[in-house]
Amino acid sequence: MATTEVSGEVSAVPPVTMAVERRIAEGTAFSIILALSFSHLLNDMMQSLVPSLYPMIKNTYSLSFVQIGVITLTMQVVSSMLQPLVGLAADHRPQPYSLAVGMCSTLAGLLLLANATHYLVVLLAVALMGAGSAVFHPEASRVARLASGGARRHGLAQSLFQVGGNLGSATGPILAAFIVIPRGQSSVGWFSAAALLAMMVLFQVGNWYRREHPPSRRVRYAGGPPLDLSRRRVFWSLAILLSLVFSKAFYQASLGTYYTFYLISKFHLTLASAQIYLFVFLASVALGTLIGGPIGDRIGRKAVIWGSILGAIPFALMLPFASLLWTAVLTVLVGATMASASSAIIVYALDLVPGKIGTMAGLFFGLSFGMAGVGAAALGSLADATSIDTVYHVCAYLPLIGLLTVFLPNLHRVAKRAAA
Repeated sequence: MATTEVSGEVSAVPPVTMAVERRIAEGTAFSIILALSFSHLLNDMMQSLVPSLYPMIKNTYSLSFVQIGVITLTMQVVSSMLQPLVGLAADHRPQPYSLAVGMCSTLAGLLLLANATHYLVVLLAVALMGAGSAVFHPEASRVARLASGGARRHGLAQSLFQVGGNLGSATGPILAAFIVIPRGQSSVGWFSAAALLAMMVLFQVGNWYRREHPPSRRVRYAGGPPLDLSRRRVFWSLAILLSLVFSKAFYQASLGTYYTFYLISKFHLTLASAQIYLFVFLASVALGTLIGGPIGDRIGRKAVIWGSILGAIPFALMLPFASLLWTAVLTVLVGATMASASSAIIVYALDLVPGKIGTMAGLFFGLSFGMAGVGAAALGSLADATSIDTVYHVCAYLPLIGLLTVFLPNLHRVAKRAAA
């Protein structure tokens, strides 16, 4: 039985009471992860409205595919450049309410996009939304890891956090199909209510963080025993992980930005029908993300990354030659298998460089956003020069880059050696 000393006397603390208090603390931390996941859903839902508007904006402003790609490039590059800086700042001096403040930028960009009457104004609006996303992702990922309750739940916490974003990305196109497309660009402003709701939720998360991690009690978070790896090995492992993010981001940019154009061009679908297919693909990404994290906690991150790569390659290679039905099936399989490694890659990187949660999360989320933007612009240029169909033939080979996973160390074995 545990004891506590009060005014010189020793009093017993019943184990049952301690167990109840521990369950209450774990329940509170889990609610924080769910709050972050819900906020991630709202954030990425608003972000995903932008590509859902592309067919409408293309016709309104008579844009080329390159100019459409530049819209994605602007939003993603702004986010990509800021996220590592935000993560680095958060590691050195955490700001409990920065998540709520960052959502203000997304709110401003959303309202500006709803009222934009010129292409340059559209670019400014998406830049503001990208800045809001840059503040959100590394800091929210860091808080989710702190609330995870230990190394055995890091993958689960990261998956729950990321799946909120995936669900938001999947919801955006379907909402656009039934709300924005019938009512026009100005109806985007209705979604400002989502930004306000996210700000309120994130304010409560800030209250929890300030209460549980006040400045006097903040310590450098190590995240586990030091790994028996040289700096050179860590560097090359990070480089391999970044190459995996590159291939995933480029491939997902081809689907996220141009999938509706591909379906309309090749199978003559209506815009509303194409948006539904996009929703199905994005929903499969959410499912894969949710499954991958807990599996990584059990069998190791590298095993999950391997399964993701080997599972996606054959489906990606068959996709350009498929009928409409099989296109839908294959994109679901590709989306789920590739996404299963999303949280595993992030947690693997955080395990490689313990104590730099915000920096690593900002770097990997930022690179993912940046590469998606560059990929969208590059693939748009390829589509203008050739055709949308060519884009999908070229992108089919991108998952092959994932074979570099063979050179990653097995961190489960390394951690056991370090602890021995």
